[in-house]
Amino acid sequence: MSRIAPLSLETATDATRPTLEGVQKKIGFLPNLFKTLATAPVALDAYVQISATLGKTSLSAKEKEAVYLAASQVNGCDYCLAAHTLFASKAGLAAEEIIEARHGRLNAFATLAHQLTETRGHLSDEQIAAARAAGIDDKKIIEVIAVVAAQTLTNYLNNVALTDVDFPAIENPA
Repeated sequence: MSRIAPLSLETATDATRPTLEGVQKKIGFLPNLFKTLATAPVALDAYVQISATLGKTSLSAKEKEAVYLAASQVNGCDYCLAAHTLFASKAGLAAEEIIEARHGRLNAFATLAHQLTETRGHLSDEQIAAARAAGIDDKKIIEVIAVVAAQTLTNYLNNVALTDVDFPAIENPA
């Protein structure tokens, strides 16, 4: 059971209802994450804005999903792992690739995200050199940092709130 009660469209404020309706229209349903974020309208608006902006990065959908999965795995967020397992499969990642991404092994983006999250941004010169050698330029390094930061917000919220998972269960949560 969730420790922070999610709002519904009916109980949302006039300030948050249009944002929640937009999310529902875009995703096809209103995930509990957004209902929980709506308790703090500033946090909801910030997350929706950063998500829309990060949709314009130079990272491909598969690369972004690898980053989301790796960060969520390190942060132990079952909610985001379930959500991004679904989104990653829609982006074209196979089940085995999703598991590899979660553990930072799928590609250089998953590795970098895993390292960033695990070290809280304290990468070694060798880790940065390895990312660059794998073809991740400075622009993409910064974009990965931004995606990890946004993902960490939702990971922490879901871990604190114990948000009820309303995405399909994942086969291998560990």
